[in-house]
Amino acid sequence: MKKPIILLFALAVVFGCSPKKDDQATVFKKINEEVLANSRAYETLEEATKTIGHRLTGSEEGAKAEEYTYNLLKSYGLQVAYQPFEVESWSRGDIEVQIGSQGSLAPMPAVTLAHSPVEAEITAEIVDMGNGVDADYEAKPGAVEGKIALVYIGTLPNSPEGTPGLHRSEKTALAIKHGAIGIIIINQVDGGVLLTGTASVTGSLISIPAVCIGKEDGLALKETLTKSRQFASIKMTNKSGLIKARNVIATIKGSELPNEKVIVGGHLDSWDLATGAIDNGIGSFAVLDMARTFAALNLKPKRTVQFVMFMGEEEGLLGSRHMVNQAIENGTIDQIKYIMNQDMSGNPAGFGTGGRPEAEPFFKQIGKEIMAIDSTTYKNVVSNGAGLHSDHQPFMLQGIPYTSPASRLDRAIYGCYHSDCDDFDLVNKEHMVNNVRFSSMMLYALADADRLPAQKLTDAETKAFLERHNLKLKLQIGGDWRWDD
Repeated sequence: MKKPIILLFALAVVFGCSPKKDDQATVFKKINEEVLANSRAYETLEEATKTIGHRLTGSEEGAKAEEYTYNLLKSYGLQVAYQPFEVESWSRGDIEVQIGSQGSLAPMPAVTLAHSPVEAEITAEIVDMGNGVDADYEAKPGAVEGKIALVYIGTLPNSPEGTPGLHRSEKTALAIKHGAIGIIIINQVDGGVLLTGTASVTGSLISIPAVCIGKEDGLALKETLTKSRQFASIKMTNKSGLIKARNVIATIKGSELPNEKVIVGGHLDSWDLATGAIDNGIGSFAVLDMARTFAALNLKPKRTVQFVMFMGEEEGLLGSRHMVNQAIENGTIDQIKYIMNQDMSGNPAGFGTGGRPEAEPFFKQIGKEIMAIDSTTYKNVVSNGAGLHSDHQPFMLQGIPYTSPASRLDRAIYGCYHSDCDDFDLVNKEHMVNNVRFSSMMLYALADADRLPAQKLTDAETKAFLERHNLKLKLQIGGDWRWDD
């Protein structure tokens, strides 16, 4: 009789005494307490900005940032791996811009936009092309051929209703298409702030020099052009070449559906004029602390969760494109079920559905559970827009649903976007902690859901989705529209 008794006891231990999985409300409470007590997002970002500086892809500093985040994730007890890829690296050199009447040019403060030629020296007439969209070129056919286009980076006041808000790289592509030999982009931030960033939609070198000038100088130049012809001399040298970079990926294997993946990622890289504390330190270092939180609480949702530090976002979504292309090549793209993108995210009031309204009930319901913990900060805002130019884009183009926090950064902070004032003194610790709390809860809910709030679209459905959100033109300009009409 002893053997049956022993066997029954063993079965009781295995089946009857195994730890019961916490319900979602309990998990959310634990996440909240853990992050409030032990978050390291703010502190690790501060350390990185002080010891590494900027995080330009392909630079020595970029490599240090990759290693820093790899080691940090390892210290949390996570399974971590590099995903190496080769990129066409670009870094700025010298620039000299002079503007004025013919034969009487004067220096003007300017910065080079990324992926401008390695060497350029031009002198030509400036033509005001307004917002730099198709309608502006259609109104002045042939006006910029052999000349320098002057365009506003955003949308000018009193522009026609429905004027598309194109990215600086898209405006540059249109200038090239219409024969311009250079482009000057006017920043929209007061105080002479000079904005950098890529002028290339592909991450490869463009054929013309592209520069940014301050708002006040630019608007004054526009006014002068209504009265007299103006010319510009642009001289620049830059560096470019193939280098190696690495995405950093930490993985927590799913407890029930290990072959289904939910990815949370933020781009680790930044431009070189400052430390990129806001763009995108607050996003990527929030992801690192979300990983720390999951590890500290030993959270094991149904699906596999991957925490990703993308490199090369600023230079054309290079790291996220590589991750998607690798998944397509090795046949695992269908395993990726959802992505949460953290880009300049702070103090979220809610989350976006990424243009998938069918997901709204899920986000609203999870939002109610988050509000049960903190209704003062979290407002359960759900937005339904879809856009481009961040690391969700390559996934979205494969029909994979995405979400992002509905960030509430102070408007003044956006003035330092891609500029030399994007430094750690802009970072709000409480806002970072709030983002880690709420994003960790939403991430767990997605990874542990019985049914995900949105499913992967077919190719035909993806095409219709992009058209519905008015993204076709932008993708055509950028060379990412793969459908023949």
